[in-house]
Amino acid sequence: MSGPGVPAPVATGGTGWAVEVPTVKAMREVGRRLAGVLRAGDLVVLAGPLGAGKTVLVQGIAAGLGVTGAVTSPTFVIARVHPGGRVPLVHVDAYRLGGVVEVEDLDLDADVEGSVTVVEWGVGLVEGLASTHLLVEIERPPETGRGPDPDHADAGGTRVVSMVGSDGDWPARLLSLRAGEAEDPSGRTDR
Repeated sequence: MSGPGVPAPVATGGTGWAVEVPTVKAMREVGRRLAGVLRAGDLVVLAGPLGAGKTVLVQGIAAGLGVTGAVTSPTFVIARVHPGGRVPLVHVDAYRLGGVVEVEDLDLDADVEGSVTVVEWGVGLVEGLASTHLLVEIERPPETGRGPDPDHADAGGTRVVSMVGSDGDWPARLLSLRAGEAEDPSGRTDR
């Protein structure tokens, strides 16, 4: 069942997971659900235009991991470590990085094994930090922008969040996300 504010499934090619996300609250919920299949050593690469909801998704991941501290865009500090919780979270914004050499200078590979590393704007820059990674693409309607009230779909449009794993056991983990959706299509994860 889908409705206002509830993530709704979207057909995928089989090994990925995609969901329509109508509100900020629903985007955080998608992140929280994703956190349930993440573990130390995971690399998550986020793609999407400005204002798509990448940082909001990371806020949900952080909540799902139980990490401490406010999660805001690390645009000017490049990377933030959020300790505590089930697994520490390293949140990176690669928007201002000029290339792979600058990524290497951050020494992120030292943190990858013991944390969940989520990189906004990292496509083509960070995939080499781990043997596998999860690509999360967030699409938003091109005719919409950030509205005055981002908690309502009409203030920015429904996003489509698509997830595809590069290798490893990502297909099985994404299948578990899809299975959870089938068991409780309302998007609730408090079972």
